[in-house]
Amino acid sequence: MNEWPIAEVARAAGVTSRTLRHYEEVGLLRPSRVAANGYRFYGETEIARLYRILALRALDLPLPDIARALADERSLAETMRAHVAALEEARSAMERRITAVRRALAALEEGKDMDIDDVLAGVDDSRWEGEVRERWGDDAWERSAARRAALSPDDRRADDARGRAVIAALRDAAERGIAPDAAEFQDLIRTHHAWIAEQWGRVPGADAYRGLGDLYVDDPRFAANFGGAVQAQVVRDAMAAYAAAHLD
Repeated sequence: MNEWPIAEVARAAGVTSRTLRHYEEVGLLRPSRVAANGYRFYGETEIARLYRILALRALDLPLPDIARALADERSLAETMRAHVAALEEARSAMERRITAVRRALAALEEGKDMDIDDVLAGVDDSRWEGEVRERWGDDAWERSAARRAALSPDDRRADDARGRAVIAALRDAAERGIAPDAAEFQDLIRTHHAWIAEQWGRVPGADAYRGLGDLYVDDPRFAANFGGAVQAQVVRDAMAAYAAAHLD
C-alpha cells in the first residue's frame, strides 16, 4: 500500500504539517500510523479523506460540518470520481449560463425586445442552494436542479410562467380575504402543492409543506411574492389547513 510522510502530504495539499496535526486533534483526519520517532504517515484511505476535506474546505464549510459530511467513507477512486462528476456538472451549469448571457447580450445590442425571463436567464440560481439543502436536504436540491437543467429554454420560460400564475392566484385569494380553509382557497392550494411536487421531484409531506409555508412568511423575499407578510400568513394558514386535511 502506498504511504506518504506528513511533510510530503502537507506540501502536496498546500497546507502545513501543523494543520494536519490539528485535523488529527479534532478527529477529522488521523494518520495511518505513527512511527516510533513520532513521524506521521498517511495511506490511500487517509489521502482519500484529505481529498474530500480539501474539497469541502474550498466551500468555506466549518470543520464540524466537514466532519458530518465525511461520515460516509469512500475510497480515493470513488472520491475523485464523485469530484469529477460534481465539477462536470458545475461546468455544464456555467456553460448554460454563459450561453444565456451571450444570447441576452446579443439581443440587447441588436435592439430586440426581450422577455424579462431571457434577461435574467444567466442569473445563478445556486444562491438558493444552501437554503434548500439546509431546510429540505441535499436530495431536494439535487432533484430540483436536475429537473431545471433538463428543461429547454422554452420549457423553462413556460415553467416560470406557470409558477408565477400559481403564486399570483394565491396572492389574489389572500388579498380578497378568502378564508384559508375555504373550498376556493383549498383548490388553489391543491394546485400549489402539485406544482411544488413537480419542482422538488417528490411529493412534499405535511411537515415539509408546512415548513415551506413558514418560509413564505419568515423570508421577506418570499413574502413579497404575496404582497407582504400579512398575505403570506394567510397563504401559510391555507397550506397548513391543506396539510392537516390531506397530508397528515
